[in-house]
Amino acid sequence: MPIRRLPESLVNRIAAGEVVERPASAVKELVENSLDAGATRIDVALREGGRTLISVADDGCGMGPDDLLLALERHATSKLADEDLTRIVTLGFRGEALPSLAAVSRLTVTSRSAGAADAWAIGVEGGVVGTLRPAAHPIGTRIEARDLFFATPARLKFLKSKPTEVGHVTDVVGRLAMARPQVAFSLADEARTLLSLPACESGLAPSCGDDARLRRIAAILGKDFAANAVAVEAVREGLRLFGHAGVPTLHRRTTAQQLLFVNGRPVRDRLLHGAVRGAYQDLLASDRHPAVVLFLELPPELVDVNVHPMKTEVRFRDAGRVRGLIVSALKHALAAAGRAA
Repeated sequence: MPIRRLPESLVNRIAAGEVVERPASAVKELVENSLDAGATRIDVALREGGRTLISVADDGCGMGPDDLLLALERHATSKLADEDLTRIVTLGFRGEALPSLAAVSRLTVTSRSAGAADAWAIGVEGGVVGTLRPAAHPIGTRIEARDLFFATPARLKFLKSKPTEVGHVTDVVGRLAMARPQVAFSLADEARTLLSLPACESGLAPSCGDDARLRRIAAILGKDFAANAVAVEAVREGLRLFGHAGVPTLHRRTTAQQLLFVNGRPVRDRLLHGAVRGAYQDLLASDRHPAVVLFLELPPELVDVNVHPMKTEVRFRDAGRVRGLIVSALKHALAAAGRAA
């Protein structure tokens, strides 16, 4: 069979399969865009667990008509000022989220940039871009994805029940909200409010200290975690680790409450989970897992976030240094708590 170029619509659906796995992955991409746009409030609404509607509205910088059109093209992004992938400081950077979502849903983007007199809206159905039209909207952006996977019905068969899909969305929004206590979040599924998280009092990231962060974590994980967690703080060779770790008596059957962030990005990383296990290995049975929420900050050139389209995996230039910092910081915090008890 001769080699041929795939149609653009099919290329977009293939790319969407890597980025938009389920409603939660679509919400993750959209909320990340809102955070990168400088939003101080993000409201997420679902219908039927995201199957028939996903809506994400923010008060970020917004977009003008020209940017709206560009945002729907693959690999068009405002996140990279140059071609250097070694210093990524935003959550998004690949320029795939909106085109991928537009390829598998009926998408509408409405936005108004700061200082603009009017808002603009544009619709995309199954990858076919409509025409720009004036709209009424405050400064910021609202994105609505309806009938998810209508263009790829086979993917619908892999979705789980509505409660399961809602649970995945709640987990995604909660993780992103933990790293941004200065941003207000809400999540609703039809008439039911699942999350309502006010911004920390100062409204400024540097002023949202440990107390504000712990209140945000407690609102998501529960007061039990806040009442049984110790503060973690350590700096070593340009790396900073901070957050909260549950005392050994607060343990779980799974690692679901081991939440790890690298430069504000929620990640799932075997090295980081292994370091947590190493710190608690003499304190917990092998089939029990601690609850921790840890934030690692390091120069962007020391971590590669361009590993997978979902952007949940990372690679460290010096993995041993990272692991050593986590193990020693956790052991020190737990030992200090034990001495104070």
